[in-house]
Amino acid sequence: MPEYLTPGVYVEETSFRSRSIEGVATSTFGMTGLARYGPVPYFLTPPNWTRPLVMVPSPTLVTSSTEFERAFGGLEDVGTGLADQRNYLAYAARAFFGNGGRRLYVARVFPFTPAGAGAAAGAVTLAGNFSLLPLAPAPAVATFRSRWPGAAGNEFAISVSFQRSKNIVVPGTNGGPAVLKGVHEGAAVETFANAAAIPKDGVAPVSANVAIVAKAPDGSLGVRDGAGNVRVPAGAVTHLTVTVNIRWGGRRLDSYPGLELGATHPRGIGNVLQAENPADEQSLVWFDTGNMPPVELATGALVDGLNALADWTLLTGADEGQPLGPSDIAGDVSDPDDPKRAAHGLGALAEQEDIAIVAVPDAVRFVLADQLTVTNSLIAHCEAPRSYRIAVVDPPKDFSISNVRAFRSQFDSSYAALYYPWMDILDPTARPDPGAPRPLIQLPPSGFTAGIYARSDIARGVHKAPANEVVLGITGFRQNVTFDRQSVLNPEGVNALRFFEGRANRVWGARTMSSDPEWKYVNVRRLFLFLEHSIDRSTQWAVFEPNNERLWASIRQSIEDFLVTVWRTGALMGTKPEEAFFVRCDRTTMTQNDLDNGRMICLIGVAPTYPAEFVIFRIGQWTADAQQS
Repeated sequence: MPEYLTPGVYVEETSFRSRSIEGVATSTFGMTGLARYGPVPYFLTPPNWTRPLVMVPSPTLVTSSTEFERAFGGLEDVGTGLADQRNYLAYAARAFFGNGGRRLYVARVFPFTPAGAGAAAGAVTLAGNFSLLPLAPAPAVATFRSRWPGAAGNEFAISVSFQRSKNIVVPGTNGGPAVLKGVHEGAAVETFANAAAIPKDGVAPVSANVAIVAKAPDGSLGVRDGAGNVRVPAGAVTHLTVTVNIRWGGRRLDSYPGLELGATHPRGIGNVLQAENPADEQSLVWFDTGNMPPVELATGALVDGLNALADWTLLTGADEGQPLGPSDIAGDVSDPDDPKRAAHGLGALAEQEDIAIVAVPDAVRFVLADQLTVTNSLIAHCEAPRSYRIAVVDPPKDFSISNVRAFRSQFDSSYAALYYPWMDILDPTARPDPGAPRPLIQLPPSGFTAGIYARSDIARGVHKAPANEVVLGITGFRQNVTFDRQSVLNPEGVNALRFFEGRANRVWGARTMSSDPEWKYVNVRRLFLFLEHSIDRSTQWAVFEPNNERLWASIRQSIEDFLVTVWRTGALMGTKPEEAFFVRCDRTTMTQNDLDNGRMICLIGVAPTYPAEFVIFRIGQWTADAQQS
């Protein structure tokens, strides 16, 4: 009980209600695979750096196709040394959002040695020698580098322009010295003989006339003279800022106006375009000052180097790393004792608790043996303890009914579902001649079906089977699955995608890849994952509480209140709560040995609703004079 040591009146807050359990989100999707560009763990030590740059990004959350393309590039081909270079990850993201998905985590895979990322990233070095300090170990340079490795860096172009303000020198009051207005310490200024000599924007600055604003001991602003004193230059002074434009072909154009040359200014180029925590988290490039001395000592060289980038200048030196392998997709979890061993692939997705659906569209680009390996890694990822997610599995391309049955027979898991066949869509990257039909491309179904999972969850709930739903954004299926063909696939846990005249293209199956009839249906498995995850997340408060009847009653009440809410949505059977579930947490579920070892055991039983997979109407004849009983 609380301490009461001093006489007085004490007012305390208390609660007379049970702790509520909040249902977790079930529509969040996670994918890993190759992309044109984007965040990937790596580290590098540029020449003459005193410390390595360690980049350990988490999987990126995107909420639309536009966000995905800004973070990871477009639909163009990816990879090197691969027979199939289609950008399956980008197409799957597009399909997911096109079918109703809202939240997607992406963990980009880039097969390379993390320490070799410098060679895999594009760069452009500014002209000029910045080593103005004596005994510099090597010529210091400033460099624009692509922020993430990959051959797309060779398509980034940099253009720099300068802007000038009007004369910023203001005469001092009461005959005092002149002062600078509208600038802060670290800003760059350019001096002229008089205001008439100030050129229009577009004229390159003269490096000898540019200096960095510093603060004098009395707090006034000016520039340092040869003796190191801070004073206001004679003549006219303009505030000089830089605009850095970054272009990625015809796909993207980013502009960063009003940047300063001084390293201490918050809007300095190196501060806005930094590698680790830039203002724009999806920026394409970063500004590497290397071992450049304080910018006040190298302002002229920096101005000359930026002047050389007045026209568009491409970065160079980037590559696509090594060929993709199954181990790259499986990835690994992070090592807490080694910051250079970051989670990647499926291991990175494992660190995001709110993911409920997972797929690896890139699995289809491998030969069959490797695709089986990747699929097993995906299923193991979902079956891991406290994972609370289900896998959407793609069949190999152009597989027949017999082949896909053989492929399905390699797995047995209630945490995965297989969909067949592939989809046909109009190629969005093609530019056909006038009058010519746009070509078709073939895509695996995982992105489309994951979007349908999310759409069904949002509209109806996780207990509704994600089937009998229209597949959007396709022209058709690669194979025609008929009624008789599905009668072969459905009992084996292969979910058919079928076309129905007048009812469009639909998902026509909701079975897992499990041989256990108890976990035959996707919605039943996902309902239990939802219940388990929700109870797990919302009952953490009970850890280290006194393990007695008061705690047991509180736990029972919280879970019963939650399950009543779930029952009212139609997720559980029964006409009253007592028929839908039970919750036991008392002496019947725990022994004294359990109590002595700090274990509180709660037993929960629920009666899920199963989908009406077979709707049967029995019709018979009767005579007109027959009496209805």
